[in-house]
Order: sequence, then structure tokens, then C-alpha cells
Amino acid sequence: MKTQVAIIGAGPSGLLLSQRLHLAGIESIVLERHSREHVLGRIRAGVLEQGLADMLRQAGVGERMDAEGEIHEGVEIAFGDNRIRINFEQLVGKTVMVYGQTEVTHDLYDARDAMGGRIIHQAEDVALHGIDTDKPYVTFKKDGVEERIDCDFIAGCDGFHGPSRKAFPADKLTVFEKVYPFGWLGILSETPPVAEELIYSGHPRGFALCSLRSRVLSRYYVQVPSGEKVEDWSDDRFWEELKSRLPADVASTLVTGPSIEKSIAPLRSFVAEPLTHGRLFLVGDAGHIVPPTGAKGLNLAASDVFYLSSGLIDFYRAGDDSGLSGYSAKALRRIWLAERFSWWMTTLLHKFDEEAFDVRVKRAELDYLMSSETAQRALAENYVGLPYD
Repeated sequence: MKTQVAIIGAGPSGLLLSQRLHLAGIESIVLERHSREHVLGRIRAGVLEQGLADMLRQAGVGERMDAEGEIHEGVEIAFGDNRIRINFEQLVGKTVMVYGQTEVTHDLYDARDAMGGRIIHQAEDVALHGIDTDKPYVTFKKDGVEERIDCDFIAGCDGFHGPSRKAFPADKLTVFEKVYPFGWLGILSETPPVAEELIYSGHPRGFALCSLRSRVLSRYYVQVPSGEKVEDWSDDRFWEELKSRLPADVASTLVTGPSIEKSIAPLRSFVAEPLTHGRLFLVGDAGHIVPPTGAKGLNLAASDVFYLSSGLIDFYRAGDDSGLSGYSAKALRRIWLAERFSWWMTTLLHKFDEEAFDVRVKRAELDYLMSSETAQRALAENYVGLPYD
């Protein structure tokens, strides 16, 4: 097989990259080690920055998002019974779209199918070769038969555990990582959300988040220590713990019900530098991870797709490789800004094993946020998404 760009990973970043390249007349083949059903069964966050929402529309996959998604003009930050609404529209003139990542992936699959996009599922033993030459290729096994794709470039959109980052020579990659001593226990329930917008709550017992997927589907989280087991958390225990961490007026109106999905996600900050080696480019979780507190994971992957697809389009249309050679530096600048914001939100709202001084400084930080429009504007600017410059 031959193609111009081999894309490893059929998550939203790999599919969106394939879609954008197709619209520009650039061929691609997407490899995915799981089945389509598995990919579409993964539950992920659903806060889309305005830049990502616009990119989906431009790629011809925004119709259902605009019909079913919800535009949010702000979020609430709570600590104890103190609450403040961060008004994005008023502070920075932008909004976010609440639309599940699973739905984004559905829409992208539908678009690739309609355009005859080639996606090979259950591709096993994927390996990258010749990435530091001008003739890279990818091998894999499908139904026990080894296959090969010759290409001009390889885009590694295969997540933290995929083979793409591992293909870098060890002496060519620097890794920065911070592992947090807790995770998020999350449940999905067929209940009306407790509020029309997200509520982030810092509490002496730990962090909590009230989120939603629709008017009848809610997503809630509580901070739990590392090593906690899902089976130790009954629905009743979860609801009682969530209520204890929310302002009293919010907890009193919370509608509870059976969970339809329950899981624990560990939190880490991770960045690999550079994102490029030869003809291989890392995209999304293959090159960086943020804690979910700032809602940046999918959105950062999308900005990677924007920079990389722009560079590839310039290369094929005009022979201009400046976008490709500058991809890593440009993407990493935005990545580190998002890492900073996500770290700040995580530090501000979660319970750590802290000295008394640190606890009081955190309270002062929350007090400053609640009393300063300048601080609120900074949060709003980062939350809705920094520009793709």
C-alpha cells in the first residue's frame, strides 16, 4: 500500500487530521489497533474550545454538534458555600461548546465513510520504519498477515501507550512528567444536570466537578486517592461524597440515580520534546497529557492537528516545508501554556498533603479569584482557548 500520510490512531485527532487532509486533496490511511466499536465506546470529556468547534465546522463535521451541543458562556468556581460565575462572554467575548468527545468521533467516522476514507481497524504489531529518511513506512499485521504502507510522512495520533513516541531514538527525546497523588472517580448517569453550566468545586474533603453531556445525561467526578478501586464505590457512596463537597444549595437540588458508567482516571502532566523526528510527527496524547481540570486534552490535540495539517498542506501545495519544520516549536508553545493552566487549576482546587502555609496561600488565591476581575479574565481567556497563532 502507498499513501502520502500514514496516520496511526483513529481517535478524534487522527480522524480530524485525515479529514482536513482529504479536503485539501492529500491522501492518508489511518491505522487503529482496536475495533471501531471499541473506539466509539470510550467515554471522554466534552468541552470544546471555540477554535476546535470552528475547525469541526470547517471540516464539514459540525452540523450535529451545532444541533445537539450546548454553548456555555461561563463556568462556576466554588469553595465551600462560596461560588462565583466566570462569565466568558462578558470577560473575553468567547464561549465553549459542550459536546461529547464520543459524539465528535462518531461525526468524524461518518464523514470519513462518506468520503471513502481508508481506516484499517484491528491493525496489530504496528511498527514505524525509516522515520529519519525521506521514505518512511509502517508495517502491521491484519488477520495474521503482515502488511506495509509506504508514505511520505507519519502522524502518530496513537495516544500515550502507542508505538509512535517509542519510535524516537532515546537520545532524541526529553520527557517532562508530573504524576499527581490522586485520580478522578467519575460516573455517568441518566439524570438531569444539577446546573446549566459546569461547577468546579474545591473543598477540604477534595475536588468535585459537576458536568453534563445533555439535559438528561450528567457526568460527575470526585477526587480520590491513588490506588482507590472502583468496586469500593457504590452509587450511594459516590452521591453522598459528591454532595458533601458541593455548596449546600447545589447539593440540595442534585438528582441522583443509577450510574451507567463508572471509572477512575489517574491525573498526570506529561510533555515529550520535540514532537518531530525526521518524517514522524507526534499529535495529541502521544506527545503530551494534561490533567482534565482545565478541559484541555482534546483541545490541545486539535491545535496539534491544525498546525500539522497546515504544514502538510503548504508542503504539498507549494513545496513549503517551513510549517513542518516549525511544527514542534509552535505546538509546544501552546502545549506548555495549557499545561501551566491545567496545573494551576489542579493545584488550586484539589486537596494535597500540604503544610498549613500552603493551605492558606491556596485560600488567598481563591479569594483573589473571587474578588478580582483581572484574575477572572485570565481564567476565562485560558479556559475558552488561546488562539492558534
